[in-house]
Amino acid sequence: MNTSSFVLPRRGVLGLAGLGAAGLGLAACSGPSTASSSSGTASASATDWSKVTPADKVTVWTNHPGSSQAVEAEFLNRWNKDNSDIKVEFVTAGSNYDEISQKFQAALTGSDLPDLVLLSDVWWFRYALNGQLAPLQDLLPAAGVDTSNYQKGLYADYQYEGSQWAVPYCRSTPVFYYNKAHWAKAGLPDRGPQTWSEFEEWLPKLQAAGTGAQAPYGLGKGTGNASWIHQNVIWGMGGALSEEWTMTVDSEKVLAASDYLRSYITQGWAAVSSSDQASDFGAGLYSSVIGSTGSLSGILKAANFEVGNAFLPGGPAGQFVPTGGAGFAVPAKRSPEQQLAAATFLAFLAEDDNTAYFSQNTGYMPVTTGAVNSATMQQVYAQTPLFKTAVDQLANTRTQDYARVFVPGGDQSTVTAWEKVMLQGAPSKDAWGTAQAEVEQAYTADVEPLLDA
Repeated sequence: MNTSSFVLPRRGVLGLAGLGAAGLGLAACSGPSTASSSSGTASASATDWSKVTPADKVTVWTNHPGSSQAVEAEFLNRWNKDNSDIKVEFVTAGSNYDEISQKFQAALTGSDLPDLVLLSDVWWFRYALNGQLAPLQDLLPAAGVDTSNYQKGLYADYQYEGSQWAVPYCRSTPVFYYNKAHWAKAGLPDRGPQTWSEFEEWLPKLQAAGTGAQAPYGLGKGTGNASWIHQNVIWGMGGALSEEWTMTVDSEKVLAASDYLRSYITQGWAAVSSSDQASDFGAGLYSSVIGSTGSLSGILKAANFEVGNAFLPGGPAGQFVPTGGAGFAVPAKRSPEQQLAAATFLAFLAEDDNTAYFSQNTGYMPVTTGAVNSATMQQVYAQTPLFKTAVDQLANTRTQDYARVFVPGGDQSTVTAWEKVMLQGAPSKDAWGTAQAEVEQAYTADVEPLLDA
């Protein structure tokens, strides 16, 4: 299923609900919940934007993804040349997406809210569900945003109940990276494996080639790595962590995918990185890894060998790629004047030249169709052909499973299951059974009541 066809169930309303006791436990260890926090939802969709004058200041909460502080500083320089009537300020709201969400959750109870907040794929939905984000489908055109220019799949990732709740900013997909020197030493063709079965045939050759690597394949851990990336393996085997709101975390095909990756470790073909698998690959510790598109520039800077990259391997059910990263949302509690000013800055960020500039300097995907084919990106493709792999791979993207991105704590529960299997050798049935129970409990307590309200 391509992300362009992403439509969430048209059920329920964006109501508020109390957080159940079970959800409190999950929220404590994994970040914000869907609990009400006096959101003061604004009826942005009913606003006559033609009668609103934008505020004179926009505060943007970001973690500077992809080491983009210099890029965002350049955005301010560009903005100030033609928009002196609105002052824009980037605020470091955390070192990662989770910290931004924690800060945003706390701010919802007071008045110190941003005008734009960067929310990741696993955080935005809970705020939309609670009515804490402003719907954007009318606001964006009023501010001059050409929404048709966004890449359809990336834009549709933020839709629910016929409304738009955020726009893409720093978006990525996983990509297969390999060490060309190690590949040559093992007598492998200069390309990535087309399927996991083909990779399985190649791994013993890499293992026997005397490359000096700690392992032929490096596995990642932690949020943003294990659960996100390994959806590819599950989907390729015909499984899923959930079928819409039916949780299938411990289903037969998920367990099979878990056992399959565990076999890579037991046979010495793979090892789990102690820090970051992409960084370790750049240091030559692994012959191959799957890492984010956003890791490309760092890998190329660190590596003293020629790097290759390719689409993710496919399985019997096909080749599927999850999208990830974050997008900007507008808090519902801001005034119409503040919301319109925020959307005006979003229009600026969505200009093809700015989108291309961000991609060029961070490695994230160009989120507008115009930027993909722009002169800037053509120059990027010519200078760094590896970057275009991820752009071409967008045709194979698939919407992430609800269990991971829409259920509070779902990402952490599935990450923990992967790590129990990979690092501790826990039986897949036990690890994923625990995850299933946690995800079901969180869904029942924190999501289902809102969908049925």
